[in-house]
Amino acid sequence: MKILKKIGWLFLTLLVLASIFASHEWYAKKPFMLRVFLDRALIKIAFDSPETLTSLGFLESVGITSHNAELDDDSPQKGDELFTTMTEVRETLLTYQDEDLDEGQRTSKEIAMYLLDFLSVAKEFRHHNYPLNQLFGVQNGYPSFMEAQHQVNSVEDAENYLSRLEKVKVKFNQTLAGLKIREDKGIIPPRFVIDRVLTEMTDFVATPVQENILYTSLKKKMGEAEDISAEQQAKILLSAEQNIKEFVHPAYQLFIDYFTVLAPKAGSDDGFWRLPNGDIAYQQALKLFTTTSYTADEIHNIGLSEVDRIQAEIMTILAAEQYDVSQGFSAAIETLAADPKFYYEDSDEGRAQILVDYQKILDDISANLDDAFRIRPKAKMEVVRIPKFKEKTSPGAYYQQPAIDGSRPGRFFANLYDIKATPKYSMRTLAYHEAIPGHHFQIAVAMELDGLPFFRMMSPFTAYTEGWALYSERLAWELGFQSDPFDNIGRLQAELFRGVRLVVDTGIHKKRWTRQEAIDYMKANTGMALTDVVSEIERYIVMPGQATSYKVGMMKILALRQKAKDALGEKFNLKDFHDVVLKNGAVPLDILERFIDRYIEDTK
Repeated sequence: MKILKKIGWLFLTLLVLASIFASHEWYAKKPFMLRVFLDRALIKIAFDSPETLTSLGFLESVGITSHNAELDDDSPQKGDELFTTMTEVRETLLTYQDEDLDEGQRTSKEIAMYLLDFLSVAKEFRHHNYPLNQLFGVQNGYPSFMEAQHQVNSVEDAENYLSRLEKVKVKFNQTLAGLKIREDKGIIPPRFVIDRVLTEMTDFVATPVQENILYTSLKKKMGEAEDISAEQQAKILLSAEQNIKEFVHPAYQLFIDYFTVLAPKAGSDDGFWRLPNGDIAYQQALKLFTTTSYTADEIHNIGLSEVDRIQAEIMTILAAEQYDVSQGFSAAIETLAADPKFYYEDSDEGRAQILVDYQKILDDISANLDDAFRIRPKAKMEVVRIPKFKEKTSPGAYYQQPAIDGSRPGRFFANLYDIKATPKYSMRTLAYHEAIPGHHFQIAVAMELDGLPFFRMMSPFTAYTEGWALYSERLAWELGFQSDPFDNIGRLQAELFRGVRLVVDTGIHKKRWTRQEAIDYMKANTGMALTDVVSEIERYIVMPGQATSYKVGMMKILALRQKAKDALGEKFNLKDFHDVVLKNGAVPLDILERFIDRYIEDTK
C-alpha cells in the first residue's frame, strides 16, 4: 500500500510539474523551447482568426465549433496590432542564442527571422495593394470561403452559417475603412479594376436569393447531412434567405456605393510606379516573391532570353509535325490553337468530360511515380470546377490545400468558363502543376511533416512553392508522361508563359508599359486565348511581382539538381533529391541551396 501511495504521489507530482511547465511554455514571454515559442506565436494568430480555424478544420474533431459562427476582424486597427505583435515576436526570437540551438532549430530561427525582417521593412508599404480587385478580396473571398470551407453536418453548423451571414456587414465595413485609408494616401486601383469589381458585385446582388451561392451551398450541404431533418432544413433556409436580404446585400451595397463614387478618380496608368514610392514598393515585392535580390531589369532580361529559347524549341516540334512555321511563332502557334480537334464540345457535357479527364491524368501519374518519389502525401486529391460566379475573372486553375484533420481533400480547381482556354494538349501540364506532383505533393507533404514548427509547414515562399510546381511540369515530361509531341508543346507553352511573365510584370511596374502593351506582348508571344491573356495581365497589375516567382524558382531548382548531378555522378538519386527539397517545407532559395549542398556532402 505504501508503495502504491508513493507511486500515486510521484505521479501527482509529475502531473503538477508538467502542468507548471506547460503553463510556463504557453504564458511566458520566452518559453524554454524554440519550437514552442514559434508554434505558440502562430497558434495565437490562428486562434485570433476564426476563418483560419475553420479552414484548418482540426478543432471540430474535439468538439470545439464556436469559431464557426464568427468572421475575422478586418479592421485597420487589427492589422496594426498584428504588426506590433510580430515586432514583439522578433525581439524575443533574437534572445535565443544560436549556440544553444541544434541545426534544425537554427534553420527555423533563420527562416522566421527572414519573414519577420521582411515584415519590418514591408510595414511602410502595407497599404500598397488593392484589397478588392477582380481576382480576390472579401467580395468574392467571403462567398468562396462559405462555400468551400464552412462545413454543415449538423443543425449547429447550419446555425453558425446563419450567424456568419449576419456578421458580414461588420466585416465589409472594416474593409471599407482600409480602402478609405488607401484613398487618402493616393493608392487608388486602376479604373478597369474598379469596373470589374463593380460588375462582379452588382451581378452578385442581382442574382435571385435562392440562386445565390450562399443559399444554394447551404441547401446542398444540409441535403447531404444525415442529422438535419427536412423540417429543420426548410426553417434554416428561410432564415438564410432573410439574412442574405437583410445583411449580405446591404454589405455589398456599401462597396458598390463607394466604388461608384471612387471610379472617376481612377486613371488608366496601371503600374506600381505611379503610386507614392511605388518603385521601392515594387522592388520589395520582387524580393518577397523571388527570395532573391534580382533587380527588375535583371528579371526583365532573363525573361527575354527565356522567351527566345522556348519559342525556338516549340517551333522545332511544330515543324516536325508539318506545321507551317515560315510566318513566325505567333502565326504558327495560333494555327495550332485554332485546330478544333484539340477542344472539347462547348456544352455542359463537354465541361463535365474535362473534369473526368483531368482526374484520369492525375490517377495515371499518381500510380507511376515510384521511381522519382519516396515521400507521398497522405491527403487525397480531387478535381472540381471553379464556382461559376467567379470563373470569368479567375485564373485557368488553382489549388486549395486539404484540411489538417483530413476531413477535406486537396482540390484542383479548373476554370471551364472559356472552352477555348482548355486545349487538350495543355491539360496534362496544368494538372501536373496544380496537383500531382506539383502543389498537392509540395503543400500536402509540408502540412504532414513531423518535427517542424507549424510556420514551416505553410511558409509563404512563392519562389519555392510555384518554382516546385513549374519544375513538376518539366519533371513529368522527363519521366515520360508527355510523350505526345503536342502534350510537350503544351508543357513548353506553359513554361513560355512563365518566361513572358518575367517580361510583362517588370514591363508594367518598372518600365511603364500600358495594360494594352502588356496584353499585346503576351498574346503575340504565347499563343494563349485572348480571354486568358487579359485575365493574366490584369492579375499582374493587382499582384506586382508574384508572377515572376514561378520561373525564378524553377530555374533555381533545376540548377540545384544539376549541381547535385555534377557533384555526385552515379551516386545521384532523384528520390533523394526530392526528399531534400520536399521534407523541409517551403524555404527561401538560398536556404534551399544550403540543404542541397549538405545533401551533396553527406552523399559523398
